[in-house]
Amino acid sequence: MDISLIRHGKSEFTTNRWLTAEEFNDWVSSYDNSGVLKEDFYPLETLKKVRTANLILTSDLQRSIQSAKLMHPSLDFVPNRIFRETELPSSSLRGVKIPSSIWAFLLRCLWFFGNAKGCESITHAKKRARKAAQLLIEYAETYGSVALIGHGFFNMLIAKELLKMGWKGKRKTNSKHWHCTTYYL
Repeated sequence: MDISLIRHGKSEFTTNRWLTAEEFNDWVSSYDNSGVLKEDFYPLETLKKVRTANLILTSDLQRSIQSAKLMHPSLDFVPNRIFRETELPSSSLRGVKIPSSIWAFLLRCLWFFGNAKGCESITHAKKRARKAAQLLIEYAETYGSVALIGHGFFNMLIAKELLKMGWKGKRKTNSKHWHCTTYYL
């Protein structure tokens, strides 16, 4: 049995401009609703895992779904909300404009330290990751080989749970777009 965690492709929405906190919230919505860029080549290991998996899963976000379609156009896959990326907290900081990449970094740091204003907490995200890992294990028990085309931070949380549950694999997931980390039992 094996479970492969794959990060979605690079987003079509690549704008990195100076934004207020309110504008950044809109930026996040646009990012979540965007697809991904088509590549000339995809990592061979990732393509192999997608083509040999007996079940492909995605989150219900566009960048995850479209990544599955780009890697294998005739692919059947199962989207599930449980595999969504962890959210970023909102900020009430007014009158300050900083680049969207800095907003994302700062808000992710605040989230790791417990600020969950307007989003799920890190504690809740870890519980969701535990449920997601258990679901992936159930699928692996049925299908043998499964692949999740998911998201960077949430894949990392799932991987930690799989390791706690006795699965073998790298302690750190590959967070590059289109790359894959596989866990075995």
